[in-house]
Amino acid sequence: MAPVKKFSAGSVSCALWENEATVSGRKMTLLKATLDRRYKDKDGQWKSSGSFGRNEIPQAIYCLLQAYAAMVSEAGEEAEE
Repeated sequence: MAPVKKFSAGSVSCALWENEATVSGRKMTLLKATLDRRYKDKDGQWKSSGSFGRNEIPQAIYCLLQAYAAMVSEAGEEAEE
């Protein structure tokens, strides 16, 4: 399963995923966000981490703001339908 959208800044990325949920007896598709940082380990293998250094926090904020804007935009489009 691939993310619906992905936002990146430096080594940090945020992905939006569709999740099915039942809310008040009604089936809905909700968006959820994941945030991670990619890095190479000492053997040169790519890894992911959920921890962020001082210089990566602004990148994480940027990615999360982009994800939030996409979620709000999509919610607005659904309301119009």
